[in-house]
Amino acid sequence: MTEAEINEARVADIEAIRQLVAAVERSQNEERPDEFVALFRADAIWTTGHGRRLYGREAISDFTHRVLPGAMRDTTVTFEVEHVLFVRPDVAAVKVRQVYQAPGGPQVGTPLFILAKEQGTWQLTAAQNTSVVNE
Repeated sequence: MTEAEINEARVADIEAIRQLVAAVERSQNEERPDEFVALFRADAIWTTGHGRRLYGREAISDFTHRVLPGAMRDTTVTFEVEHVLFVRPDVAAVKVRQVYQAPGGPQVGTPLFILAKEQGTWQLTAAQNTSVVNE
């Protein structure tokens, strides 16, 4: 591959990553747990904003189906990709700015998503959601 082809592929990967993060946002705002869970690899690790550790898509699904329906009734959330670090061409660490617009005022989070590209598709492999106390 030429440098231009590598750069073009990188731009396409970053756009695909932005689309995945947008899908996380959309699935949460629209309270669609199946769509949310489908974004994860089968063996993914997810740590919620309150520190609950979930191992595997089945555990992520069980948790998400319990908490997501109704969770967004009085709020919306936005996700913005702040930084992408390609660990390898098929593995990326993605820093996200997350803002919940809640009745008591905005609540900011700073998730870290580890993504893996498998068969041409980026998937959530590991994620840590962290609340921001003082920004």
